[in-house]
Amino acid sequence: MTRGGRNLVILGVASVVVAFVTTGVSLALYHNSGDIYLDRSRPGYLPDEEEIEDEPVEEVYVLEKSGLVTKQILDEYLEAYGVELDAIDAYKDPFTMTVLEDEKLGIPTE
Repeated sequence: MTRGGRNLVILGVASVVVAFVTTGVSLALYHNSGDIYLDRSRPGYLPDEEEIEDEPVEEVYVLEKSGLVTKQILDEYLEAYGVELDAIDAYKDPFTMTVLEDEKLGIPTE
């Protein structure tokens, strides 16, 4: 192996070691600072007490798990879909910024 080839291998190994060390340090900081518990995408995330909803969320319509589509199932789905579509059509000026207000989105304000 030539001197240039050996230096290239050393550079590659050193860069991998630096990457592992910096990643390990950043993960340790992430865990020790407590930010790991604020990450909502983690499966073990526990919501704050004020975020827990007391009343169950009702589902509008759930399709059959069997995957079977019959005329009756399709009619029930279209009926449930029509209710949601009517609720959307009831908005005044649906393309204004007022539809994104906290009150209309159901977000409680303090």
